[in-house]
Amino acid sequence: MARVIPPLNALRAFESAVRNGSLTRAADELSVTQGAISRHVSQLEAWLDLPLLVRLRRGVETTPAGAAYAAAVRDAFDQIEAGTRRAMAKPNDNRLRIKLPPTFAIRWFVPRLARFHAKHRDIDVQITTSHQPVDFARDEADLCIHSGDAPPPGAVSRRLFGETLTPVASPGLLAANGGLGQPGDLERHVLLCSMHRPNDWPSWLSAAGITTVDGNSGLKFENSALAYQAAIDELGVVMAQRAFVEDDLRTGRLVAPLELRVGTPSAYYLAYPQSRAGSPMIRAFERWVSEEAALMLES
Repeated sequence: MARVIPPLNALRAFESAVRNGSLTRAADELSVTQGAISRHVSQLEAWLDLPLLVRLRRGVETTPAGAAYAAAVRDAFDQIEAGTRRAMAKPNDNRLRIKLPPTFAIRWFVPRLARFHAKHRDIDVQITTSHQPVDFARDEADLCIHSGDAPPPGAVSRRLFGETLTPVASPGLLAANGGLGQPGDLERHVLLCSMHRPNDWPSWLSAAGITTVDGNSGLKFENSALAYQAAIDELGVVMAQRAFVEDDLRTGRLVAPLELRVGTPSAYYLAYPQSRAGSPMIRAFERWVSEEAALMLES
């Protein structure tokens, strides 16, 4: 059965006009005249028998039907663009593009990256960071580390390690504020945490049976790496993921004075598309990162 698809030039003109909010800017982007953009959009409206745009003096607005259709067209163009970039990539490309959560990248991955590079000098690692889940159909990523309570759907995945929460602080801060011998002593301290992890302090305090400390109070940072640095700089006590502060505890920059450790349902997973399962670079990275995670769990 033949596909029911409008003229592609009309779709390009419509998508550009909506994205730019202007027929003029769409014309500049596509290197045609404003009149051509207007004709293409009118052609598409006639083809669909739907009004899509409202022409205004200073631009255009979508009708409700136009907004819904524009979202579908934009998604399709995004996928075509991503597929085109993949098709144009050189077969012998030695880049390994990895997408990571920011704190995982800063506190766990980068300190270990030299060991991977020493074993695989022929692989050029390209790192991007984001809190957003990877969409392999659109993102320029060969693999990712995913944080959550389940592996990402539709991908090959391997669990690396779980999360264990424990409060940590600078020795200097504790010396200046009477120490931290029991959970109730947290009343004397400023609590630090990431805005992306609002449940860490309340979960730990609940497990400790502490009701006199507000787990939602204190200083909040864009990511946990900033909160850990704030703790090193003696701004307060941070609720840390143990895996990300091991080096600081070993060197004495931070201490964990309270014994209670609380696990969360979340874990860190390596994930990559099923289509890349046979890639030698993917296999090499999977072996290495799994070994690093196992070493951490044994220590």
